[in-house]
Amino acid sequence: MADNMSRLGASYATPEILAYLEAKHAPMDAALRYAFEAPNRHPIPAIHLGQHEATFVGWLLRLINARKVVEVGTLAGFSGIHIARALPAAGHLYTCEREPHHAEAARDAFARAGLSSITVVEGDARASLASIASVGPFDAIFIDADKAGYEYYVSWAAENLREGGLLLGDNVFFFGRLLSDEPEAQSMRRFHDIAAVHFETCLLPTPDGLLLGRKKGG
Repeated sequence: MADNMSRLGASYATPEILAYLEAKHAPMDAALRYAFEAPNRHPIPAIHLGQHEATFVGWLLRLINARKVVEVGTLAGFSGIHIARALPAAGHLYTCEREPHHAEAARDAFARAGLSSITVVEGDARASLASIASVGPFDAIFIDADKAGYEYYVSWAAENLREGGLLLGDNVFFFGRLLSDEPEAQSMRRFHDIAAVHFETCLLPTPDGLLLGRKKGG
């Protein structure tokens, strides 16, 4: 049997291998661990990015020298800490969170991490995005929120990112149901359609699917 069977569906990422590589390449300090473990202290779902994915997002932002970044879906602040740490001293993260208790947990995590260059915008993400549009254009947007809103969020990104700006969308496999007839699946497919029109795109096949896009024209 050939050693490389990944194209046939084999997966080599066992829990033991992932734990070993997380310790080597994506270790968590006290602030990150505090945010990562927030679901143990609060009624918050444990649906934040994995350690490798969050580290990767930070690296991408450094590579494009991002200064102004938008996050849709703050949760407890784990990805937000990675994002904010990737920005220069004059940079700023605007992170949108609908649930007040999530926003409170995130502010706590940001304070413990010693980060002040973050604005947590509470409320419905559409209203939140409208409220910050005037401080754009932005260098990047990371979308990890309600899946029914993805088509709106990518349309907003197409309008409010600078040319060459970075689009990051998590959960774009829609948990294996992307091709179903569910309304949310249809919205996610429209997200993909809109992204392909306005961005140069590629798909990183993480467990949940991470879409990367570079806004056309730059």
